[in-house]
Amino acid sequence: MLDKDFDMTIDPDDSGGPDQSPEAKTVAADSAMADAEVAKLVADLHDLQQTLLRRQADFDNYRKRIERERADIPIIDGFEHALAAHREAEYENYRKGFELIYKQLVDNLAKLGVERIEPLGQRFDPHSHQAMDRTETNAAEDGTILQVYQPGYVFHGRVLRPAMVRVAVHATPASKGSVH
Repeated sequence: MLDKDFDMTIDPDDSGGPDQSPEAKTVAADSAMADAEVAKLVADLHDLQQTLLRRQADFDNYRKRIERERADIPIIDGFEHALAAHREAEYENYRKGFELIYKQLVDNLAKLGVERIEPLGQRFDPHSHQAMDRTETNAAEDGTILQVYQPGYVFHGRVLRPAMVRVAVHATPASKGSVH
């Protein structure tokens, strides 16, 4: 039979006291270490997620800035085409206005750090030039830029748009179609 004075409640603050077995103490210590390790891993995971979110936001901002910078360059191209198209005397006043606006635009971009790539006569560099055509000739050194189709632009040392160019290549017997 059960004694009525026997208390069955469990004390949550009871850590087993001095009567706890060594195995129970080891299990309790391992459990506490595992809990601490899990808490650290959860905190690390949260930090990594926050870092990832910040990096994604930074990359999105960078991508948008580059797109805005690239969008400004075709404006210069448009002005250059307009200026080249109307060389007749009746367009002279129009032309002077366009030249003034064009010069102000180019000067403002230069103040911001945008530089035009002027590669004519230089050696081809795949980092700042895009070869659109090649011409077999011995009149120029191999790899020399013969013509610029569209100028390139650099912003603080970083290529915004490569210059589109025609490159000289030396004629070789294989390129002339001769078979030995």
